[in-house]
Amino acid sequence: MTVDSSASSLIVGGSASSPRAPLPTLPPLALYIHIPWCVRKCPYCDFNSHTASPVLPEQEYVDALLADLDQDLHAVYGREISSIFFGGGTPSLFSAEALGRLLEGVEQRIPFAEDIEITLEANPGTFEQEKFVAYRKLGINRLSIGIQSFQQEKLKALGRIHNGDEAVRAAGMARQAGFDNFNLDLMHGLPDQSLDDALSDLRQAIELNPTHISWYQLTLEPNTVFWNQPPVLPEDDTLWDIQEAGQALLAEHGYAQYEVSAYAQAGRPARHNLNYWSFGDFIGIGAGAHGKLSHPDGRIVRTWKTRLPKDYLNPAKSFQAGEKALTNDEMPFEFLMNALRLTAGVESRLYPERTGLSLESLAEGRAAAEQSGLLQVEPSRLAATERGQLFLNDLLQQFLN
Repeated sequence: MTVDSSASSLIVGGSASSPRAPLPTLPPLALYIHIPWCVRKCPYCDFNSHTASPVLPEQEYVDALLADLDQDLHAVYGREISSIFFGGGTPSLFSAEALGRLLEGVEQRIPFAEDIEITLEANPGTFEQEKFVAYRKLGINRLSIGIQSFQQEKLKALGRIHNGDEAVRAAGMARQAGFDNFNLDLMHGLPDQSLDDALSDLRQAIELNPTHISWYQLTLEPNTVFWNQPPVLPEDDTLWDIQEAGQALLAEHGYAQYEVSAYAQAGRPARHNLNYWSFGDFIGIGAGAHGKLSHPDGRIVRTWKTRLPKDYLNPAKSFQAGEKALTNDEMPFEFLMNALRLTAGVESRLYPERTGLSLESLAEGRAAAEQSGLLQVEPSRLAATERGQLFLNDLLQQFLN
């Protein structure tokens, strides 16, 4: 879908009082589907997840998801979905039958791109070979497996329900089920973790030959058990050593870092997440899901859905809990907090294309960030320096109005 691109030069400033230009093209559209139940809530997790009852309300929840999507369709008429991501919670708790009915219902409402990427998050403790073969037959073509660690004492400290052997088997079962594209989720900076411990986890992950590895540091988030009862984490010097040695190990084995915590084999970055980071559009359905949609007239609206599953499933309550149209003053930070996570950044032209604002509206913040050594001096790109990647919050502060 395109609109008149001749208006893209109307904006020369970024103030909230300036009119915003119509977008020359609408960005790619993705769909995020939130499944909020887990076998057990992990003590570090601040996602919208809830301990599952013995019997999940699969049918009722799928009905609600499709009804939720129906209410968003008016904003995406004529567009197609380039990727779908089932997140949670633990989406692999749902049966293939339930996910199949959901995908069929989604495709009846919005066309799928011919090369659509469909990712399902799964935990090793929920792997069943027959179920995962059925998932693959539905058209789900990518898995993201929540390993976190292969070491039993670390898994116990993190409250995980699987052991190291199950984690190794899960990767093999994914490949046997027909998934030639899968991610392993791995954490570092774990309680009492040494450099050797962290590199041992990475070596085991690399040996399993996933196409993608998400490798990120454990942080203590508010409203979690770890926030209220903090474990003993490694010292800063150890964390730095882990980061440097781990990045070198991943690069040595062909995993190129393309985002702060994402490493992929050649040609295998997560397309769904790339869409987030490049300020693409996404519909969010499910309890607590967030969305972001651009409109041809230049409006960009963020939405969020009712958080508690019992409220989301209550016909008397609205699916949507709120929405906010982004102002011009908010746009630089909103765009850059995603784009600058990418190690290569984005082409500068993407900013006016995705926001309706001119590059001149970034000039003051850009100059300050370049002068401080946090942003690359490269007119054709918006990209953090190596130092900027390490101090991303400081870099983003340059663009706050």
